[in-house]
Amino acid sequence: MRTLAWFLLLVSGGAAAASPAFDVHVHLREGEASLRAYQADVEAAGIELAGVGAMWFGGPHQARQGELEKIRAGNDGVIALAAKHPLVLPIATVHPYDEAAAMEELARVAAAGVRVLKLHAHTQGFDVSDPRVEALVRKAGELGVIVLMDNANILPGDSEKLFNLVVRVPGTTFVLAHIGGMNFRFWNILALARTADGFAMDNLYFDISGPVLLAADSPIEAEFVWTLRNVGIDRVLLGSDYPQMGLGAMADALERLDLSDEEKDKIRVGNARRLFGR
Repeated sequence: MRTLAWFLLLVSGGAAAASPAFDVHVHLREGEASLRAYQADVEAAGIELAGVGAMWFGGPHQARQGELEKIRAGNDGVIALAAKHPLVLPIATVHPYDEAAAMEELARVAAAGVRVLKLHAHTQGFDVSDPRVEALVRKAGELGVIVLMDNANILPGDSEKLFNLVVRVPGTTFVLAHIGGMNFRFWNILALARTADGFAMDNLYFDISGPVLLAADSPIEAEFVWTLRNVGIDRVLLGSDYPQMGLGAMADALERLDLSDEEKDKIRVGNARRLFGR
């Protein structure tokens, strides 16, 4: 039956039939020019955009400790881009080790309407278990800002540190990008953790950019789908990590997973609209 369903999907136009999509993870390193290139890439894939979670840094463009003017300018750039393009959800950043200056910038961008803060421990060079990180993400929660953090599980223990951070700061909503990479299996522990009294961890979401490409039509697909259901389909978001990877490839891989149409729709667009109020 699944083979027949996939054949019919191909005949009807492939992943394009599954649009619209909300891409929660896009790097627009060159502002307007990057947005135009991204939009062309999505249009070529036949996808209608419902929203774009856009950040200005990533790759060669980083936000490192002490680069306060650069960070502020980058944040202002993505805020201006969002003001011009309603589909753009601006994602700002700071460096946790800048302490008071980071807190000040976080408050400034929140006042300007930013609802998402992106932090990347390995490219920005900080330790997730550092108290300064906890203080920053706690402040984000107080300001109503969602924290998007990298969870490609580059080094052993990365997912465990993030788990502990989410537990310690229940007042902040977290989105963990890449759902642990090829260590996605770790997050099945949520199915057991949530059986403990007062341990719902309902402040935790994931985007599946990256691993979904490897999982679709692979020997690990059933386990990946099992993981998505264990963390909660209502907690899973679609992202591309553009320009490293494209939304077309991610949406296509999602369509090939052995999920129901209702589950796919939640991941593709419904969950993001609910989470970001868009």
